[in-house]
Amino acid sequence: MATLEIGVLVGLSDKVEESLKNVTDLGLRACQICSWQPAQWTPKRAEMLRAQARAAGVKIATFWAGYTGPCEWNFYGGPKTIGLVPEAYRDARVAELKKAANFAARAGISSITTHVGFLPEDPNDPLFAATVKALKVIAKHCKTKGLDFLFETGQETPVNLLRTIEEIGTGNLGINLDPANLILYGKANPVDALEVFGKFVRQMHAKDGLYPTNGKELGHETPLGEGMVNFPKLMPKLKSLGFNGVVAIEREISGPKQIEDIKKAIKLLKPLC
Repeated sequence: MATLEIGVLVGLSDKVEESLKNVTDLGLRACQICSWQPAQWTPKRAEMLRAQARAAGVKIATFWAGYTGPCEWNFYGGPKTIGLVPEAYRDARVAELKKAANFAARAGISSITTHVGFLPEDPNDPLFAATVKALKVIAKHCKTKGLDFLFETGQETPVNLLRTIEEIGTGNLGINLDPANLILYGKANPVDALEVFGKFVRQMHAKDGLYPTNGKELGHETPLGEGMVNFPKLMPKLKSLGFNGVVAIEREISGPKQIEDIKKAIKLLKPLC
């Protein structure tokens, strides 16, 4: 099997050139670009990003696109604020994600990724059909740009995510596997989840975490190797399914400890990739 490339997440900002240099300083040549600021997604910035990535020798695996409006990362506020499921924010976010696709295409990035929200588990729920309809609009727009649309795992059970991909059916859909999110949201064991949707995994976040311990709050993220994700089992299974995306390390803290944990993660992942 081919060796997988390790990368890291990079925020889109005025200092993105410096951030891309930090990628190479870590000995890496790949990243995901992440932004929650649609106002930044201008043609000029996209062209600059393309040139900066080329100059740095860094491959951008996907554009992780957030959206405006509230997002509550818990089990009570989350269903009514995150993604395209909440009707109050849906139209605006559809427009923003189409803008993200335009940005990615101009920047030379082959896909966009986002959290679509707490998809209703019951496919007969009207919210499910309405969300699928909105997602189909975005997926079709991505297709006109030659892009894939990737679902970031987290708020959905694996079978619900598979069902959603089947219902949309545009042929350019995939998954950005965040194994820690499946655990943090209490949705699945990541290794077992591959039995359901493994063939759709195109990119991934290398992140670790613990299961929830109450019914209101997500579980806690941890440094790689200190949580419940079994990377020694997960990585070979992914490779056996033909996965050839970037293994992008994500550590949701900042400062020196973040860099320290990323360096440890690289050491842990190298023999597995």
